[in-house]
Amino acid sequence: MRIVFMGTPDFAVASLEALLEAGCQIVGVVTAPDKPAGRGQKLKESAVKQYAVAQGLKVLQPEKLKNSEFLEELKSLQADLQVVVAFRMLPEAVWNMPAKGTINLHASLLPQYRGAAPINWAIINGEPESGVSTFFLKHEIDTGDLLFVEKVGIDPDVTAGEYHDRLMIKGAGLLVKTVKAIESGRYTEQPQEQLGDGQELKHAPKIFKEDCLIDWNQPVSKVYNRIRGLSPSPAAYTDLNDKTFKIYKAAKEQAQPTEHPGSYATDHKTYLKFACRDGYISVTDVQMEGKKRMGIEEFLRGVKL
Repeated sequence: MRIVFMGTPDFAVASLEALLEAGCQIVGVVTAPDKPAGRGQKLKESAVKQYAVAQGLKVLQPEKLKNSEFLEELKSLQADLQVVVAFRMLPEAVWNMPAKGTINLHASLLPQYRGAAPINWAIINGEPESGVSTFFLKHEIDTGDLLFVEKVGIDPDVTAGEYHDRLMIKGAGLLVKTVKAIESGRYTEQPQEQLGDGQELKHAPKIFKEDCLIDWNQPVSKVYNRIRGLSPSPAAYTDLNDKTFKIYKAAKEQAQPTEHPGSYATDHKTYLKFACRDGYISVTDVQMEGKKRMGIEEFLRGVKL
């Protein structure tokens, strides 16, 4: 099969690499345009573009997916199948173009956690497991008929970044399995409505700044899950010394707090902990606004609380 691959971040690179290693014919790669980044605002290429160029693959970077020139160039690649991993919403003119359709890899057990941030929300909500799913694209986002799923447990202390890396590898393998099944015609499609019947569907919308602000009035377990569900990016935060104080890693202390929620205790050398409704969060990996990320002991040496 002639395959066009669409993706942008590191998560997608693992899938593209796995498809190439499996002998799949990638006739083109569609990724985001180069964007200014950093203090110098130099143009930065997406992780997928960097990898695709290194492999000598044809790369397309449309500003708009409905652009007629892009659609003509995409059509000229004569793809039998399009594969989408961590890209953006596609217009029907794009996803309906190949004879065998367009498939997507999603980092959740669909129909649960449809949306832009499934890894973050699964951990924030304290789920014991999630996984990866492949499905055919249709009009509504993340609702197409399922092809394959693979469950992956969520360790109680894992961060979103660590779990992202596990799903990245699992997803790449599942995607190769899916493509091979489509190539051979040996697959079945399962409507998501059948799986979602009777379940309370949880969603995974884009993370905004207000989602990252810690509510210390919550139980310690919920605060802890939010910290690890947002680590390393965009990171949970609170206010400290009238500045934004990001928390990347922490430990739970189940104890009846003597301070009101949000207040902190410290020995100014080795620990800093914040009171929650039913315990403390002892922070271990932090970043004060305007400073670099550091361990708590280094932080306490350089700041006066």
